[in-house]
Amino acid sequence: MVDQNNPSGLPPPPASATVWPMLHLPMRAVLFTVTAAAMMPVALFAQTLQPENIADGVYAFIGDTGEISAANRGFVGNSGFIVGASGVVVIDTGTSYRHGRRMLDAIARVTDKPVELVIVTHAVQEFLFGNAAFAERGIALLAHRETTKLMRARCEHCLENLKPVLGEELEGTRLVPPQREIDASTTIDAGGRRLELIYLGWASTPGDLAVLDVQTGVLFAGGMISIDRIPDIRDCDFEGWQRALRQLEGFKPARIVPGHGPVSGPGAIVDTAAYLDALDKVVKALYAESSSLMEAVEKATVPAYRDWSLYATTHRQNALHRYLQLELQDLGGDPRSIALPQH
Repeated sequence: MVDQNNPSGLPPPPASATVWPMLHLPMRAVLFTVTAAAMMPVALFAQTLQPENIADGVYAFIGDTGEISAANRGFVGNSGFIVGASGVVVIDTGTSYRHGRRMLDAIARVTDKPVELVIVTHAVQEFLFGNAAFAERGIALLAHRETTKLMRARCEHCLENLKPVLGEELEGTRLVPPQREIDASTTIDAGGRRLELIYLGWASTPGDLAVLDVQTGVLFAGGMISIDRIPDIRDCDFEGWQRALRQLEGFKPARIVPGHGPVSGPGAIVDTAAYLDALDKVVKALYAESSSLMEAVEKATVPAYRDWSLYATTHRQNALHRYLQLELQDLGGDPRSIALPQH
């Protein structure tokens, strides 16, 4: 039972497949395959998920930091669950129905307490398409009202884009929007655990939620924080995201589960903010010099983040989107409008 104390476009990111080069010597092919497998998390190849216990009763599933591919079965976004005195709360559900089922199986190996609630932090494909696995068991789904709106507007299209990449992994996958919605920050008691659902306005997406477990201080940051992987700005209110990160520091989390990347300390907030600041600075400078859009995309380098995953792709897209936001702002428009689904 959930007790609420204070209830109140652009096309979707591309799902890209990995193309492996053909090697001439069979032994080299074997060695290549073994080496590649050794470099990827075991959970990506196993038919079971291995949750990471990060605090008392708090567990995280940490995905790959690359693009969605057949090799990682779409497991590129983090999720987790919190075990309370009477039940379990799940945060985000992964990229497919099958992934959601694997999450439920993993939870059952940790506890026999029932899953009472799923919280969807934001409307991005790798965090929500496992919803069907939970909904078929009658488990309630909750999100911010804007997240539900965005899911309804475009996630069927996202699913169609995923099918050529993930194939049979998507068997049984369908869009299941949350039935419960909030439109402001609130505190809930679910599963015998007290949780703060934090809404700081339009940040990386219009309906970003962060989930703070009051008992342990663990923060599930959803789309607002990305570590070792370039965050995608295409759905953001840029200044709103920067502002939200500054506010998030005030909650003083003990540990952070980012939307992408490893479980981290409070410094993860600063690291994400620093990337956004660096991107903003370099693109604004190029825009002020009257650089063309494509010149800005080519020249907007931020060397400190070259080692972050997707630097070669998502960072270039970010430079393009930030330039367009600045241009629209100069013309008197709302720079956030390019993030809204177009009808």
